[in-house]
Amino acid sequence: MSKVKETSTNFANKMALADECPEAYASNIIGGQWTLVICSWLMQGKLRFSELKNLLPNITERMLTLQLRKLEEHKLVKRTVYAEVPLRVEYELTSIGYALKPIIKQLEDWGVKHRAEVGG
Repeated sequence: MSKVKETSTNFANKMALADECPEAYASNIIGGQWTLVICSWLMQGKLRFSELKNLLPNITERMLTLQLRKLEEHKLVKRTVYAEVPLRVEYELTSIGYALKPIIKQLEDWGVKHRAEVGG
């Protein structure tokens, strides 16, 4: 995940655009390679870290951790730690996370249509 330095002109432009444009704001939150895929799996219900990792075999543990933290920070995912031995941690979508369901479905439909039309 590339992180734009907060002092860069690119970062300032990105933040200004997000302030003015709700679509850019939303894109900054749900954009990225893994965010929508993680949310799609969590639409099925609560999952443990290891379960998510198994569902996403091409993601590194570090990247999954970073993505889950980002989703928590934006209040799309709730992390629950159970005081058990061994420690159990589950991730689930919040209500605002579940609100992405129709958007994800529309993106899926568009992706299928686009791939069929352009042969991607």
